[in-house]
Amino acid sequence: MDQNPPRSTSVTVADVARKAGVSKATAARVLGGYGTVSDPVRDAVTAAARALDYRPNELARSMTTGRSGTIGVVVGDIENPFFSLAMRGITDVARQAGFTVILINSGEDVAVEKAAIRTLLAKRVDGLIVSPAKESNVDHLQEAARSGRPLALLDRGSETLDVDTVIADDRHAAEGITRRLIALGHRRIAYITACDTPDHVFRVPSDVNTGSVRRRVEGFLGVCREAGLQGMEGWVRVGAITPDHTRGIVSAMLQSSERPTAIIASDSVIGLEVFKTSRAAGIAIPDELSLVSFHDADWTSVTSPPVTVVRQPVYRLGETAAKLLVERLNGYEASARRVVLQTELIERASVADAPA
Repeated sequence: MDQNPPRSTSVTVADVARKAGVSKATAARVLGGYGTVSDPVRDAVTAAARALDYRPNELARSMTTGRSGTIGVVVGDIENPFFSLAMRGITDVARQAGFTVILINSGEDVAVEKAAIRTLLAKRVDGLIVSPAKESNVDHLQEAARSGRPLALLDRGSETLDVDTVIADDRHAAEGITRRLIALGHRRIAYITACDTPDHVFRVPSDVNTGSVRRRVEGFLGVCREAGLQGMEGWVRVGAITPDHTRGIVSAMLQSSERPTAIIASDSVIGLEVFKTSRAAGIAIPDELSLVSFHDADWTSVTSPPVTVVRQPVYRLGETAAKLLVERLNGYEASARRVVLQTELIERASVADAPA
């Protein structure tokens, strides 16, 4: 007679223990991932759970182990391919470590980010990975860190948060592409970002609350100053928060008597709109306008011409943040770590000498 309970009923730890021929306590240790058991016993319990299609009671397990088996992640814009790829890195590591990921999109809005953190803490996530919308507004992240749950920052660091942080070498990357454009004779170089100010006008780098973008702008302006270019702050355009906004910004620049000869797009979503708007205006890339975009999105290699990009280690950013967090969850207690990953300039065909 088949000893397996009907599939329509809820399979319990006791059912798994009975089938595996072990005590309920032993089965609970294996299924809960705590305590020590021999490999043969673990294999027997795992096989029994699989055969019975056992589904753990997450609430009961969290009450027993103090763990929910979940990691909360808050990012700025999941429609941006950058964050989508970073999430892939996070989820791959989390899954291998036995964690489920709960993702919340902040839309780069601090109020939404704060609500997301409250929601995730209420759900008793074991740890958090956050890409802060504003590095100047992180009190809620301080509180989350003080709650005892490990916190890792993704792509954007903070001077006031002593937590594990993973970023790319954004400043160095921006310096490199700016030097390259200046060497090709470009002087009217625009930098376009989705970051914004209350009056939609950029004045100084501290206007930019997103650390990764601020480091790029600082690198851009620093190299321009070294080259003797004055007033380049006026070439930093903010507020490209949607495709429509980006088209408006680019169209106005291209219709100006002081038209840029090169544009640096702060992400691939902006880069795509620059490409499309330039083409619609009949401006040839790269003969009349050079274009460089941060992030090696799929579209950048198949356009005509293909677009020169700063390839960021996006998957590794997510992967590394998740690894640091899992290490914390497994008992790592040393001081906070700051990991800086290298970028790479991929030269294609969208950059040329400045037009005469």
